[in-house]
Amino acid sequence: MKKCIIIPDSFKGTMSALEFCQIAEKTVKRHMPGCEVLTIPVADGGEGTVDCFVCALGAEKIERSVCGPWQENVSAAYCVKDGTAFIEMAQAAGLPMVGEHKNPAKTTTFGVGSLIRDAVEQGCKSIVIGLGGSCTNDGGSGCAAALGVRFENAAGEPFVPTGGTLAQIRRIDLSGARELLAGVKITAMCDVDNPLCGPECAAAVFGPQKGANVAMIARLDAGLKHLAEVSGKAKLASMPSAGAAGGMGFGMMAFFNCPLQMGIDGLLDIIDFESILAGADLVLTGEGRIDPQSMRGKTVIGVARRASKCGVPTIAVVGDIADGIESAYDLGVSAIFSINRVAMERKLMKLRAKSDMEATVENIIRAVKAVKL
Repeated sequence: MKKCIIIPDSFKGTMSALEFCQIAEKTVKRHMPGCEVLTIPVADGGEGTVDCFVCALGAEKIERSVCGPWQENVSAAYCVKDGTAFIEMAQAAGLPMVGEHKNPAKTTTFGVGSLIRDAVEQGCKSIVIGLGGSCTNDGGSGCAAALGVRFENAAGEPFVPTGGTLAQIRRIDLSGARELLAGVKITAMCDVDNPLCGPECAAAVFGPQKGANVAMIARLDAGLKHLAEVSGKAKLASMPSAGAAGGMGFGMMAFFNCPLQMGIDGLLDIIDFESILAGADLVLTGEGRIDPQSMRGKTVIGVARRASKCGVPTIAVVGDIADGIESAYDLGVSAIFSINRVAMERKLMKLRAKSDMEATVENIIRAVKAVKL
């Protein structure tokens, strides 16, 4: 094997994409010292997107203090390269930020808008924002409010809506945001393709992991439906990825006329992945869990699709393998390996994840050597 590309997402809460790259690169080079190894830690729009662009593009990282999901002050970062700012909403409204204090009816994306505003005020004319890993369900209204969109209740009073108060919106004024963002292009990267409302929507599918029970899910879904109607952009609610990040996909389209694309595809376009694939013999990718949801735009499938078109086999190294993932092979994945080598509790598995990952990659490379790839 002359050239190997290592391009994983993180194993959330266990191993970063960069750690995956470091371990896999060391293992490949130990067994194939003459092999050219390229490492590209990636993210599909969620947690780690900023660090990915810092690593892949050499972008400058900028730290700021902004409003967190519970309106507390938090430290967040974005990065800039050649006048383009790369922002991830998980920096200011990420699920890990709330711990056990989950409530998508009350958490806000206001801090995400503050990051975008800061980048614009610093002179950036292009914004790429990753939508994913959120603890919110406000349809992006908090973000919009931070950027000058005015939301009014029945009394004509301005307020910043959250997931639980979307139904109170009676009028939306976009003029402030239009003035602020004149001449600025915003593109959103999404990690799922769910619509805004209904059984496959933002609240129903992702609400439970954010702390919503059945009754709250119904209220959140109704709020998002109301937001779509009062905005005058109800037709956008059924668009793919409108339900991404608690409906923020819809908000980006409705408030900022922002195009959406699957996160991993946007990232692969930016780094010109097809050029990187030239001459490659193997791609190693991975993520914490592969399941049917992965088929809808996650890293493993996005990478495998591109590599397959270029005739390069892709092997996925993952934590868990769910049932019902057979379609991954039709989408370009050559093989899938789990790093879970011993049956034990998850909290114990996390402690040995890195060593198990190294051992798994070693077995893959041994097999590759055996067939002289």
